[in-house]
Amino acid sequence: MSTSRKTDSTERRPTPPAPGDRDVALARRHLRFGWWSLLVFLSLGLALEGLHGFKVEWYVDDSNATRRLMWTLAHAHGALLAMISIVFAATLRHWPVCPSPVRRIASPCLLAASLLLPLGFFLGGLFVHSGDPGLGILLVPVGAVNLLIAVFLTARGVGGH
Repeated sequence: MSTSRKTDSTERRPTPPAPGDRDVALARRHLRFGWWSLLVFLSLGLALEGLHGFKVEWYVDDSNATRRLMWTLAHAHGALLAMISIVFAATLRHWPVCPSPVRRIASPCLLAASLLLPLGFFLGGLFVHSGDPGLGILLVPVGAVNLLIAVFLTARGVGGH
């Protein structure tokens, strides 16, 4: 008798998740990211309101107008993109099977945009040079392109291309 075991075609092998399961996991990722980032950017907004309300000189002084604008844009774009992530998750949950380009490209592009746009504005305001935003502002166009790609692919996918 041989002690080696024959490979049987009926042997249980791990099966890859069905497309619908991947979409549920993707929706959950965007929900988690969206709600947590909304908390972060709303908190940033409250901190900025506090700086303004208490007339903190290094924030409200006219020489810091660029910083104030950049940080306001970071807060606004971050909060908006957090909500877009939540809407993206809701869209995925109501979509029978999400097209592959949306899953493979649009989702990471939306997450990248959600990080790059507000971070670019924030860093641009952190290091201001003679009234001009710092080099961090260069992240903003990269984030904007990622956002356009994500929205285009999602709109195209929802419309059935």
